[in-house]
Amino acid sequence: MVAATLTLFRLEDLSHLDRQPHQVREGTPSPANREVLGRIREMGEASRGLRGKARLMALRKHMDGLSEGLELASEFRFCEEPRGEWVLAPGCDTRRRILYIHGGAWAAGSPRSHRAITDRLSTMTRAAVFAVDYRLMPEHRFMDGVRDCRDAHTWLVKHGPEGTEPADFLVVAGDSAGGSHTLGLIAWARDNGLRQADAAIALSPSTDLTLTAPSNRDNIGTDPLLGPVFGGLSKIPLPVIWWATLAAFRVSPTSPVASPLRGNLENLPPTLIQASDTEMLLDNARRYAARARAAASPVALHTWPGMVHVWQIFVPLLPEAEEAFDDIRDFLSDVESGRFGAAPRESSTG
Repeated sequence: MVAATLTLFRLEDLSHLDRQPHQVREGTPSPANREVLGRIREMGEASRGLRGKARLMALRKHMDGLSEGLELASEFRFCEEPRGEWVLAPGCDTRRRILYIHGGAWAAGSPRSHRAITDRLSTMTRAAVFAVDYRLMPEHRFMDGVRDCRDAHTWLVKHGPEGTEPADFLVVAGDSAGGSHTLGLIAWARDNGLRQADAAIALSPSTDLTLTAPSNRDNIGTDPLLGPVFGGLSKIPLPVIWWATLAAFRVSPTSPVASPLRGNLENLPPTLIQASDTEMLLDNARRYAARARAAASPVALHTWPGMVHVWQIFVPLLPEAEEAFDDIRDFLSDVESGRFGAAPRESSTG
């Protein structure tokens, strides 16, 4: 049964990637991290005792409230087709564009929930950010969301917030599930001969739905966000999870669309990946960076100690989130100046 399942899903063993060198920034979490952990607990409390659709609705509502009370500098402008919102910091150059794809396990999150990130990106880069409001599961199929991201990418190449206008500089970015869509999207653009992004940014990305990476199990106890929600999957045999994923996503867990790690990683744009050493998706990031570098695609993996999954959303509260955005600014500066990818570069930095 197991052998037949492995053959059916054509599962390649990627455990050799776990032997790649891996550096983590020095330091310990700042005192503000305690408040972040409190907010994570509030998220759990918001859905405690609820089941099914009611629990999902409570999670969505709580996530959409993450940006409430923040002092945001940008204008937020609704866009109907493609559906999403423009995030426009004062003085931004509309020919500089970032497509942002939010996380939320493909079932939650929205442009509103991630305004702390998109506002900072627009302010910091002087770019017009388009946060795509892609269709979510389970009301829609996984591939519906993928198509929404693809359509947004194609449209953004030629359209800005004021109408038809070609993009001079284009970045695709996303977190968690949105990080998966980001990495899948740059491969899709390459395969279809489309205008490729000048750079990609993936924050704590999901890169492999087979759940074979060690940190999916080893970091359950140290991941306060994903551990309580997905830790129970460690008790379920992997072949059962693969079949369940196929049924829910209607896409094989080994498909590069859902697991970009398992696709062709050659000829991709400069990519920055940020992850925490204590999150369950750490090895998703490590494996992707190692495989992309082996395929000669320019990639950097920067790892922070003791941070929650997608800690960047807690800017400006969390100093480590500020550090992460400084890191993004430096990366994009290197890309635009031609310094990134000009010479061999480590896939992680301390």
